[in-house]
Amino acid sequence: MVSKKQNLFSATTAIILLIFMIIFSSCSKDEGETQAEIDDRVIQQYLSDNNIDAVKHESGLYYEITKEGSGSHPDINSNVTVSYKGYLINGTVFDKTPTGQTISFPLTAVIKGWQIGVPLLKQGGEGLFFIPSEL
Repeated sequence: MVSKKQNLFSATTAIILLIFMIIFSSCSKDEGETQAEIDDRVIQQYLSDNNIDAVKHESGLYYEITKEGSGSHPDINSNVTVSYKGYLINGTVFDKTPTGQTISFPLTAVIKGWQIGVPLLKQGGEGLFFIPSEL
């Protein structure tokens, strides 16, 4: 039995996760920039190019809530159930749950970007996460 503190957070539809993997080039114009600065610039350009109105979290993660849920927000100690599809910046799908299926896990067992992003959604909510490489 799951305790109240460990609410089962059920996202009824897909959470799209974008993880940006950016490769340094010693000859690029990016010399002198930190990886966080490069990631932020690339994410901002992607959002602009695709007319996405995302909010920047203090961690550097950008997110857009596409459907408000009606339940409570999970916390870092929650177990969550989600359906998701993860893309690289070039559009390549790198991971996903099978169509019509979900996966459950404790938030403490996933990447920092999910630990920050998923609690921004309410139970039943949907969102887009644009996660820099350090998260």
